[in-house]
Amino acid sequence: MNLTYLVTGAAGFIGSALTLRLLERGDNVVGIDNHNAYYDQALKEARLARHADHPNYTHLRIDLTDRSEIEDAFSRYKPQRVVNLAAQAGVRYSLDNPMAYIESNIVGFSYILEGCRHHGVEHLVYASSSSVYGANTATPFSIHQNVDHPLSLYAASKKTNELMAHTYSHLYGLSTTGLRFFTVYGPWGRPDMALFRFTKAILAGDPIQVFNYGKHRRDFTYVDDIVEGVLRTLDRPAPVNSKWDGNIPDPGTSLAPWRLYNIGNNQPVELLDYINAIEEILGKKAIKELLPLQPGDVPDTYANVDDLIEQFNYRPATNIQNGIQRFVDWYLSYYKV
Repeated sequence: MNLTYLVTGAAGFIGSALTLRLLERGDNVVGIDNHNAYYDQALKEARLARHADHPNYTHLRIDLTDRSEIEDAFSRYKPQRVVNLAAQAGVRYSLDNPMAYIESNIVGFSYILEGCRHHGVEHLVYASSSSVYGANTATPFSIHQNVDHPLSLYAASKKTNELMAHTYSHLYGLSTTGLRFFTVYGPWGRPDMALFRFTKAILAGDPIQVFNYGKHRRDFTYVDDIVEGVLRTLDRPAPVNSKWDGNIPDPGTSLAPWRLYNIGNNQPVELLDYINAIEEILGKKAIKELLPLQPGDVPDTYANVDDLIEQFNYRPATNIQNGIQRFVDWYLSYYKV
């Protein structure tokens, strides 16, 4: 029997890509997106157009923070599994617009949890972020490390999601899996992300802002690898860890049906090397404006994916040269450059 999946952020970068994969394998998808103006709405519409007319797809233009609309979606469509990818994204945006993160990422997520609780959802998978590692410097970052020192409200909101999910797993037996995504990139990406901004500026001959003088490292992870990780975890509801010990509590598992996983490439790349790869593919040099580290940013991210390998026999594997090439090919085609 084909399942019904509720995917929030279905016109978003990852949500649209995930929706396509679910539809391709024969599942039914109810997509939610508020189509807000955080970035170019035409790009969201173009993403959505790839699957909007599929017979197994239903699209709802509603906001995560509209409690009655979210409740109605659960009541009407009765999804067996839910993927929450809708969120106010961006570390730097959170410095000037904190309430957007409280409303979408925390209040909105609480309505998703309530919908799952009251409508018998088998498994909730939700997007967390590598940002939760905050002030941690021991790399590679592991889900078995404590993450109690966020450096931005965005990071704090994602850590809050993990705590809220654990509460529902403990109290109501709701199976929840949090996925800490590491610097996702690829075709159909967000215009505020580095690869998109750099490609646009280099082609136009405009300078690019390179923070931390280009010395920080990111575990850039290709979007298709992220989606594959979501699917693999989604298909297996989170188990309890029967060996969990409250005297030495493991931050990544629980006696409740609650799990966390990193999804990252496990190969951090220095930002200047990333820019060099873009330059080589575009055949054009960047005009670099070297700047100090921005407030809220972390110097390095590097994912330990041992749990993903051990439990799902999976690890992201797309190298940045191939990933950037695919993005540039899409960008040139989409914008007719």
